[in-house]
Amino acid sequence: MTWDWNKFVQYDALENIAIAIGVFLLFLLFRKIFTKYIFALLMRLGKKAPGGVFPYILSAFEKPVRWVFIIIGVYTSVRYFPYLSETNPLFLDIIRSSIVFIVGWGLFNLSSSSSQFFFKVEERFNIDIDDLLIPFLSKALRFIIVAISISIIAQEFDYNVGGFVAGLGLGGLAFALAAKDAIGNLFGGIVIITEKPFTIGDWIKTDSVEGTVEDITFRSTRVRTFADALVTVPNATLANESIINWSEMGKRQITFDLRLTYDTPRDKVKRVVEQIDLLLKNHSGVDQETIFVKFNEYRENGLNVFLYFFTKTTAWEEYLKIREEINLNIMEVLENEGVSIALPARRLYMEQQEDGHGGEAGSPVRQEP
Repeated sequence: MTWDWNKFVQYDALENIAIAIGVFLLFLLFRKIFTKYIFALLMRLGKKAPGGVFPYILSAFEKPVRWVFIIIGVYTSVRYFPYLSETNPLFLDIIRSSIVFIVGWGLFNLSSSSSQFFFKVEERFNIDIDDLLIPFLSKALRFIIVAISISIIAQEFDYNVGGFVAGLGLGGLAFALAAKDAIGNLFGGIVIITEKPFTIGDWIKTDSVEGTVEDITFRSTRVRTFADALVTVPNATLANESIINWSEMGKRQITFDLRLTYDTPRDKVKRVVEQIDLLLKNHSGVDQETIFVKFNEYRENGLNVFLYFFTKTTAWEEYLKIREEINLNIMEVLENEGVSIALPARRLYMEQQEDGHGGEAGSPVRQEP
């Protein structure tokens, strides 16, 4: 009997290929089991753990860990694969780079500004992290993670990272000159963070825009105006403008002049002032700390009553409702006292001249708009 060595070698190679495929499929099964059962169990246990940070770490690393099973499966399968060795330098570089990429991927997800990780860390370790700082902190961390991951992967493939960094240092001046506007906006954003003139959701007014702050990035701030338009303002511009933050009001001002006619008797003027003052002091929506109702001036077309007070609420709709109620109540006071509001009026006097028949022409004429 003649032994066919070539057939034996071919059969042995096919057997190893089948084993390699089987090992890889087994790790795919492990991946599915992990996703469906083990990960769900870890999430339930993590929610019971003190601090509450662990579930957010698991969520960030869920997809990267799934790929870990694939990488381990590939590495283990190659040990049985007849046409590739697991000691191959290029293969090992790819495996190690894949692990670095997966770790960086998980950290990248964890540092997202939408992640609750920052808030849980703040709550757990009693660290004061401003909501305005989180988007900047998130972007900075993500940039650092990407830069470090690329550097490590480049070193795995024997790329000289030091030369690249030195090149960046030599070109730093040229880059700074070319990007001076961007750098100005960046420092403007830093000023906004440190001084905290406003935060996301605040109603602000500047020389260039008025509306509600929707987002703050490294370069600009997006403000939604009351006409529902979205305005993007460079941070350098905002940092150099005076900023009124209406959301920081503790109460909202109302001030106006009420002008009575000159034929209003003195006692009625006094009663109107007293009743309006009493009305404001008994109104539940009016802040009682500062209320002024005074007959303060003689104007050219009437007796001026000055009103100055504040509403307790700063909400626009409630403020308008309270102002309407007060105006209607003032109208009622004036009606009960029989007092009229002065209207702008003028008197024109015409010179009296003799007409051709020896009479006089011209007389005072009162004009009212």
